[in-house]
Amino acid sequence: MISKVSLGFANLSDMELDNFAQAVGDAMAGNATYPSPPVTLASLATARDDFTAKIAAAQVGGPAATAAKNNSRQVLIGMLRQLAAYVQINCNNDQALLLSSGFQMQSTNRASVQLDKPEGLAIKNGSSGQLVGSVTPVKNTNMYEGRIKGATGDWLPSVYTGDSQHIIFDALTPGVVYTAQVRALGGSTGQSDWSDPSSHMAM
Repeated sequence: MISKVSLGFANLSDMELDNFAQAVGDAMAGNATYPSPPVTLASLATARDDFTAKIAAAQVGGPAATAAKNNSRQVLIGMLRQLAAYVQINCNNDQALLLSSGFQMQSTNRASVQLDKPEGLAIKNGSSGQLVGSVTPVKNTNMYEGRIKGATGDWLPSVYTGDSQHIIFDALTPGVVYTAQVRALGGSTGQSDWSDPSSHMAM
């Protein structure tokens, strides 16, 4: 059986990705299996520090701060993908060596699993112009897709997260009541049914 590095970190929430990058940096530092990574650990740390700072700035800033945070996130994910490919080559199909890098292994469970529809969708206010959804975690899920719309509009572009408790909808108009739905992604079926809708006013 081939041990494959999971690239699921790209679906983590901002804070989870921040913590994951820290864990990879710590695990690969001084790791004899990975002596010459394509991205230096100093560069990874610099990118992570930048991302950490921009997460904080985006929580109080406007759309420009959020865009800067998203750009920083993509830089960090790009570095992690390079490191993941390096780990894949150098772990010699050894599960323990793979895991010693701080990366995780792809699930080998290919059983046919129908994903359950997310239940208990709750919406609350985040920062201004932001709503945060949460659902009961769904088994065998890789990530969650959330969609939201105003009373008369079409669905806005979907948002994606690996965290069932922090499905964040940004850049909303204060005073407008929005309706949201969430579905689970993963398993063998690819996606679950959409959850029952839930509505809340953005502040």
